[in-house]
Amino acid sequence: MSSAATLYTPQVLALATSLARYPLGEDLPLRGSARSPTCGSTIELGLALDNQGAVQGIGLRAHACAIGQAAAAIFAEGAAGRDAMAIKTAEAAIGGWLAGGPLPDWPNFEAIAAARAYPARHGAILLPWKAALAALP
Repeated sequence: MSSAATLYTPQVLALATSLARYPLGEDLPLRGSARSPTCGSTIELGLALDNQGAVQGIGLRAHACAIGQAAAAIFAEGAAGRDAMAIKTAEAAIGGWLAGGPLPDWPNFEAIAAARAYPARHGAILLPWKAALAALP
């Protein structure tokens, strides 16, 4: 099996296509974006928060490889109910994982675990968390 086939599994490709469930609508008042300097991938993100400051709505527009799109879908699926501190903690844990640490505690993150072996994809993996932190007050 080629390394690309190992990286772009059916699960990763399914996650990438699932982004259609999270349209970036005008009803999401908080906006953030992020760009990977290594690959040029970008993500635009919109959030709506509840009264306690936790994510209750999310929309994304990703111009990224399948790994970046899958990371965006993983973020979107797990963001509901999380506040800025939880997202910041997760972003730091992902950075630590990319440097060789343990898998971050975020639902379904293991679906893109093979991407750690591809440093050119690291920036794309972090994009949704960075965009969310840019959007949050």
